[in-house]
Amino acid sequence: MTNSNLISILVLLFSLHYLTESSKLSEAELKSFFDNDYDQNETYWCTKLQEANWEFESDLENSEAEENLVNVILQAAEYNKQLWKMYFKDVTPDDYQDPDLKRKVMLARMLGKSVLENDKLAELTNITNTMVEIYSTGKICPYRKKNCDISTEGYNLDPDLNSLFASSRDYNELSYSWKAWRDQTGGKMRSLFERYVNLSNEASVLNGYQDNSEEWLVLFESLDFIKQIDDLWLQVEPLYTELHKFVSSKLKARYGDDLDISDGLLPAHILGNMWAQEWTNINEHVKPFPATKGQNITDALRKKGYNVKKMFETSDDFYKSLGLLPNDMSYNTAQGAIIEKPKDGREMVCHASAWDFCDRKNFRIKMCTNVNAEDFITIHHEMGHIQYFLLYKDQPVIYREGANPGFHEAIGDTIALSVDTPKHLHKIGLLDEYVDDYQTSINTLMSIALSKVAFLPYGLLLDKWRWDVFKGKITMNNWNTHYWEYRKQYQKLKPPVERSENDFDPGAKFHVAGDVQYISYFVAHIAQFQFFKSLCIAAGEYDPQTKYQPLHKCDFYQSKAAGEKLRAGLSLGTSKHWSVAMKAITGQEKMDAGPLLEYFEPLYQFLKSFNQVYNSTI
Repeated sequence: MTNSNLISILVLLFSLHYLTESSKLSEAELKSFFDNDYDQNETYWCTKLQEANWEFESDLENSEAEENLVNVILQAAEYNKQLWKMYFKDVTPDDYQDPDLKRKVMLARMLGKSVLENDKLAELTNITNTMVEIYSTGKICPYRKKNCDISTEGYNLDPDLNSLFASSRDYNELSYSWKAWRDQTGGKMRSLFERYVNLSNEASVLNGYQDNSEEWLVLFESLDFIKQIDDLWLQVEPLYTELHKFVSSKLKARYGDDLDISDGLLPAHILGNMWAQEWTNINEHVKPFPATKGQNITDALRKKGYNVKKMFETSDDFYKSLGLLPNDMSYNTAQGAIIEKPKDGREMVCHASAWDFCDRKNFRIKMCTNVNAEDFITIHHEMGHIQYFLLYKDQPVIYREGANPGFHEAIGDTIALSVDTPKHLHKIGLLDEYVDDYQTSINTLMSIALSKVAFLPYGLLLDKWRWDVFKGKITMNNWNTHYWEYRKQYQKLKPPVERSENDFDPGAKFHVAGDVQYISYFVAHIAQFQFFKSLCIAAGEYDPQTKYQPLHKCDFYQSKAAGEKLRAGLSLGTSKHWSVAMKAITGQEKMDAGPLLEYFEPLYQFLKSFNQVYNSTI
């Protein structure tokens, strides 16, 4: 730590006007403290942390950026530890009467990893950074040139392997690439992950929790959260099961004897995605009615002259059409945004992300965008994060988060449900031929189900596995086995090649390497249909009583009434329990998979009929 860094910490510490040893402030004093010193200093450190993390993730080979990130994390942790000792160590929310003050105390007492001593915090930070670097810089030799010079000829994840899994239907090439990627990523971080688990649990115990999984779940503010998500899965499992049966029959017809599904399990490498978390890239091969008219949106984007910037501008236009705020600063490269992979060859974290720099004016996207349908939808997802940042930016810094972690992921996906309709794509000129008939509807629903429904079990199981690891329910000796047990149970998938405990397949997923919880995506995939239904009703695009138009045909583009619903819920940030934000948007207080099932009902009936006939003929 440099002298200037030490001085900056001391200045901030002594700027706390009420600084006394473990003092308990009166209600009026604590309100004043939160409004002034706390807000200013937390904003300062939040901005510094985001700036340092951005520099690190934007250039993974810059050792100075990594060193600076570690230093800033340690400085911020030291500040937060001192703050906690002085003001929050010996108080609880129940010590105060004002509901807003109670909530602020509850959130302020969450010290997180900062509770660790500096040497352990530095170690944990370095371990996480190393796992992210392993993941982000991983390369493999191509299938047809397995002895390549990997530095010049190797395939990286984005765009090489993502494109390969999206387009190749060579069973053996995909199997080789699937294994090679895991050898170069998860296989190299198994021992690092063990230490990461131990240090994360140690921090959680110091924070008063049994383990890291318990601490992760606190932000969902539900005592029975695990039961809630298990119940939600039971609601949607029948739909997933029918989808899985249908896709299995179509892929069996394509691959023939190469594909053995006698055990009811699909191999995880032939579903168009490195993790088989969504199956949209095999849509052409499992489309129920291939004879119906349609259009390849990737081809349309390219033929109509879309570049990366135009895709972002199109997304921004959708949000503005709802009467919401412009997002243009987030993709402005002159203001620091990164929306394409740098041409200077530097390695960076390409995983698409949206950033709030905590100063109420600097919001950015970091994404290695390609001109294709998948990234067009991803852009709308990331811009949802930006819009959320903008709408709660005037809240105190302690409330500038999503109502719960799943809400943040749900907003852009809600918008994307409207964007992805043939009706909307035709309206903005990306779909020349728009036929509104049964076969087109079923094809459209299938395309969306391959993304939304196919994702649900993976969104659930990844953190169920991590919770078990953190709780010590499984030992390092059966991490990988347990992971595949969950994948077989929930996804009905199996590895394409033999796996052992020398492998660490969970580490081949960014969120595991990067210490990012994943259950929020499962929550988002449920909540977005609740949001969507409500916005469609507000826009006059859906009547739940008459159902004169199916829910999946709704496009709330240009509806100010729908925008007001979103604004009402998102502007709250985390200032209220998430059920309040849910009610502001939907009129309901609980999570419910009913709207999702309502959306996919026509497809569900089709799948059941098809599978019943198919199974009776084999």
